[in-house]
Amino acid sequence: MKMDKALILIRLAVGAVFLSEGIQKFLFSETCGAGRFAQIGIPDPNVMAPFVGVVEIVFGAFIIIGFLTRLSAIPLLIDISVAIATTKIPILMDKGFWAMAHEARTDYAMFMGLLFLLIAGGGDFSVGSVLKSGKKKR
Repeated sequence: MKMDKALILIRLAVGAVFLSEGIQKFLFSETCGAGRFAQIGIPDPNVMAPFVGVVEIVFGAFIIIGFLTRLSAIPLLIDISVAIATTKIPILMDKGFWAMAHEARTDYAMFMGLLFLLIAGGGDFSVGSVLKSGKKKR
C-alpha cells in the first residue's frame, strides 16, 4: 500500500517532465522543437519535432494518471534514449565525462524513473487500476 502511494510521486515527476517538454516543443519551436532538432541533426525536424512532442504529451499525461503506465513507458524510453544519444554522447566525446554527467542528470533521472514504472506499473492509485477493478466487478 505504501509503495502504491509512492508510485504516484514517481508518476507525477516523470509524467510532468515529459508533458512539459512536449508542450514546449510547440510553444518554443526554435529552441525546443524543430529548430533544436535541426541543430542536433535529427532528420526531417519539421515532422519529427511535432511527432515527438505529441508522444511526450500523450504518454506523459498517461503516466501522470496511471493509464497504460507500462506501455506508455516504452515510447518514452525510446524518446529519452534518442535524446541521450544525440545530445549527451556528443558532450561526452567533446568535453568529457563530468560535463556530460552534469548535462545528463535530468535525462538519467527520467530514464531510471521510466524503467521503474515499466517494472512496477501504475499501482493501485491509478486509472488503470480503477478500470481493471471495474472489469472484475462485471
